[in-house]
Amino acid sequence: MKKLIYVVLDGAADGLNAPKSSLGTAFKPNIDRLASNAVCGLVYTVGKGIAPESDEAVISILGYDPHKYYTGRGPLEAVGAGIAFKEGEVALRSDLATVDPTTMRIIDRRAGRNVSDAEGKELAKAIDGMRLDYGHGVAHFVHTVAHRGVLVLSHDEIKLSANISNTDPAYEREGLISKARQSFEPYVLKSKALDPSDKGAVKAAELLNEFTEKAINTLDKHPVNEARRRAGKLPANAVLSRDAGDSLPKAPRISDLHGLNFASVTEMPVERGIAITFGLHDLHYETEGKSKEQILREEADLVINNLDKFDAFYIHLKGPDEPGHDGNYEAKRASIELIDKHFFSRLLSSINLDDALIIVTSDHSTPWYLKSHSDDPVPIMFSNPSIKEGHSKFDEVTCSRGSLGVLSSGTLIVPTALKIMKSIGMP
Repeated sequence: MKKLIYVVLDGAADGLNAPKSSLGTAFKPNIDRLASNAVCGLVYTVGKGIAPESDEAVISILGYDPHKYYTGRGPLEAVGAGIAFKEGEVALRSDLATVDPTTMRIIDRRAGRNVSDAEGKELAKAIDGMRLDYGHGVAHFVHTVAHRGVLVLSHDEIKLSANISNTDPAYEREGLISKARQSFEPYVLKSKALDPSDKGAVKAAELLNEFTEKAINTLDKHPVNEARRRAGKLPANAVLSRDAGDSLPKAPRISDLHGLNFASVTEMPVERGIAITFGLHDLHYETEGKSKEQILREEADLVINNLDKFDAFYIHLKGPDEPGHDGNYEAKRASIELIDKHFFSRLLSSINLDDALIIVTSDHSTPWYLKSHSDDPVPIMFSNPSIKEGHSKFDEVTCSRGSLGVLSSGTLIVPTALKIMKSIGMP
């Protein structure tokens, strides 16, 4: 049986106008070997002129129109974190942050980016199950990865609405999506109902504000944060929340959409939540206490060891996105090289390449010189040894010269792959 292996390098692209391309300069012999037999091009993962957030981009590149099916990031994060989310609740993506409790001034939105999973879990325990609104409301907070978490608010008398603003000032709510602000005042925001006549939104904003204040009071003197201060680290003494949602997408399963039995290998809660919600089989694995190198090898093994069980695999590798946001070109290039050395080397040496069409792309560009997502199209390739078109390497400029041209939407990726598979005799 022929296989489709779809690998997404999160935020790896820097755009055609980058001073230096992380993909273009990285030493990645395995990925570049795939490009030597590949149809290449560029793709706008959501649409031209849109700098997509990860969640809407992933929904799109799996074949679903995000304008039709996207219902907000929070519930997808909740599902990815293992929370049994119910309609009438409001879920939000949250980050542990460092603030001055007296002035609510934000010192670091990610608490130094060095919160360990053990620390995050202990801090989450201290605020999970918090009673709000005189006992009628509950805040369920779950730590996910590093400084990240998921907040779910519920109320025993009112069906909550997600039509509320963020407490994280770095992101502004536009419809169901939060867009990064180019500049902002570094203070924790009060959430507001975006429609004051919506009682569910008014109550949700009140609960969020109460939780935010109480969480700071609880976390600031927590033993974990006292230990972090003694170690010269910033305390993770606040929770910044954004991307509220109150329902999950109602969409056809991916097997019905494409006629393929898909499995997924994902690192982050939102991608895992999307995979589960849209019907991919989640090949979940534990990452706690493991090096990045070991995780990448195990991700390759998950594909290798399950080849006979599924028609297609969606693999989402987080690595390059974070250094892109940090403006760290060297670290971004190094993360791509790590993926090539430990994931692609192991995968390509263990499968029959003749029987697989391998897609490599990104969900969006995160140019290191911008420190945020951009609206640039990302490079994409479809590789199989029988494809006669060849390229010297996989990067933005090289792919822009490929015969595929520019795909206008990520929803076209899987249909394009199926057409290529048919054209090269891979039914």
